[in-house]
Formats: sequence, C-alpha cells, structure tokens
Amino acid sequence: MADDVKKILVVDDSALMRRIAGDIIDGDSRYRVEDKAKDGVEALELLKKKQYDAVVLDVNMPRMSGLELLRELQKQKISARVLMFSSTTGEGTKETIEALELGAVDFIQKPSGLAALKDQHFKDRFLKFLAVVAKASLVGGVGTVSAPERPRPSAFAPADKPTAPGGFTHVAPKMPGDITLRAAVPAVAGEKCIAIACSTGGPKALQKVIPYIPEKIDAPILLVQHMPAGFTKSLAERLDALSKVKVKEAEDGDRLEKGTVYIARGGKHMKVGKSGNQMRIYYSDEPAREGVKPAANYMYESLIDSPYAEICCAVLTGMGADGTAGIENLVKQKKIYVVAQDEPTSAVYGMPRAIALTGLVSEIVPLEKVADSITRHVGVR
Repeated sequence: MADDVKKILVVDDSALMRRIAGDIIDGDSRYRVEDKAKDGVEALELLKKKQYDAVVLDVNMPRMSGLELLRELQKQKISARVLMFSSTTGEGTKETIEALELGAVDFIQKPSGLAALKDQHFKDRFLKFLAVVAKASLVGGVGTVSAPERPRPSAFAPADKPTAPGGFTHVAPKMPGDITLRAAVPAVAGEKCIAIACSTGGPKALQKVIPYIPEKIDAPILLVQHMPAGFTKSLAERLDALSKVKVKEAEDGDRLEKGTVYIARGGKHMKVGKSGNQMRIYYSDEPAREGVKPAANYMYESLIDSPYAEICCAVLTGMGADGTAGIENLVKQKKIYVVAQDEPTSAVYGMPRAIALTGLVSEIVPLEKVADSITRHVGVR
C-alpha cells in the first residue's frame, strides 16, 4: 500500500454506519480506514495515541457525543481534521454550527434510507468532502485554539465595544513570488458597502471577524458563506448573539442598513438591487456557479450598478475560487478595496489565494486582522 494513502478514523455508534462509511472510504485508493470507534470515549483514546489524516465523526453517541469529543480535543490540545457525519446535522440544526465553531472542518448529512447511503452520487459527495477535510490546515482547528491577544483600544470603536485582537497593527506578510499587492488606495468619499465571501472553515473564521466589527460601522455588510438550505439561519443567530452589529439571515426585500450583516440564505443566490431610493436584497434561483449556491460571484456582480462609491471586499478561507470572477468584474465599474485572509490562518487557502493572484488585493492579513482592515478603511459613523 502506498505511503501517501491517507489514514481515516471513523467514529459512529452504529455498526452499520461504521461499515457503510468504511466501505466508501476503503473503496477509494487514496484512503484507508485505519481505525473505528463506537463513541467519543474510544475515539479520544485513539486520538491521544495516533494521528489521522481525517476523522469522520457522528454527533449523537452514548458516553461521549461528537460535540463533547470536539470540546475535549480543544481542552487537551489534540489536533484533528474532522468531517461531521450525522443525521443530526439536518436542516437548521444548531449542532452543525456548534461543531464547525468547535473546529470541525466541514459536515455532510447522512441521507435517510439505506439505498440513499449506497447511491453513487452520495458516495461521490462524501469522498469530495473527505478530500477537502484531509487536506485542511490544522492551524486554528480542533485542538490548536490559542488564547486571543488582549484587545487594545481602537480609534474606530468606543471602549465598551469589542475590538479585534491586536488593534490595528498590520504586519505585512511575505508574498510568494506569484502574488503582489495592489498599490495602496485611499478610501473614497461617499457611501460604501462591505461584501464578505467564505466557504470551508468559514463559520469558525467568522467568529474572529464579525464580533470585532464595531456597532456603528459606516456600511451595510453582505456575507456569502457556502452552506446548504437550512443552516444559514442558525449561523446568523449564533453570530448575532456574539456581535455588536446586527446579524440576520437576509430576507427577500430587506433594506440595506449600516451596521447590519446580511447572510445569504443557503440554496439561493443573494443579490442587491435598487428599489426607489433604497438598496434591497433579492434572491435568484440561477444555476450554481463555481459549484456553489449561494455564490459570492453573483453578490459581487450585483453591486456593479449600485450607488455605492466603493465596495470593501473581504475573501476568507474556502475551497475553490468563488468571488474572484465577481470582484474582477466589479472592479471594471467600481472603486474596490480588497482584503484577503492569509494562508497560515486559512483552513483551506483556495478562495483567498485565487483573488490574491489577480493582483487586486489591497491587503493580505491574518484572520485576526481582517476586522481591523475593514473597519480602518470603511470607518464608523
């Protein structure tokens, strides 16, 4: 067996599910099931002794659940790349969001019925998700969470508002030879809009960005996080509870207001358009783009005809290149300022790298500095 075959740990209290997941994994020459565990207790003991390229983890299990295991991994600083695999991770469940916040890289829902589990389409999706998780960075993942720096007072936020760790100090990263930063562009006069794109690793990354944006940020915030229908409402509710800005799952017809984050509903493309003197949200059911729905490309391109003087774009962790084409089209008609997350803090350095390679990026910063960069450029009311 080749040395580069990735070792997988399968954790599920159902012997049938362990066998089905194991058969799918072992059926691909890139992987092998190294071990199986029937609950979190067994999995924890294995993870203390061995390293795996990925862990396929159920949620509801006796003795120690999947969420309890994720918490214990953080507590004991045990690193693992985790793919959640459970019927609990269904429509609108808070367990999914909590698992992603605790460091799981991604999730896939068990289909209902044995026939669906053996369907080739499901097997292909499962292996696609596993491939992403097995390659994900462990920086900032399960077991690698470090205590945040003590926030310093921000010039843009009152003392009783959260400020991003480290204030606004920016350390210029070393650029790979094929990436150059755009020349510094001063903020322009007029109304601005913030538009954020993220995918794999996004729910956890957003906890380091949205709660550190000041309440009186001088712009509305559009956010596309790649998720299926039913999950974005829970994500919005969680971020809203943590943040000074208002966070909501965007509804068709919502009027864009400063200091509010509008998260695109899973399974639909979010756009903005002018209605009278107001900018409002609307949804479209156009085909997936870059293989995703919602797609950040559609969001960015809908801003081309907006009255905003400048768009501050932020591209965070994620697989693929969604957002790149949209920003390339947007810059032809609008002033833009682009902030990209750096590689060391990205779970998957796909989307930030893709936009960085265009030469349109103004700053490449660690995750903890993204809110700083956005706020410094946009300002507060």
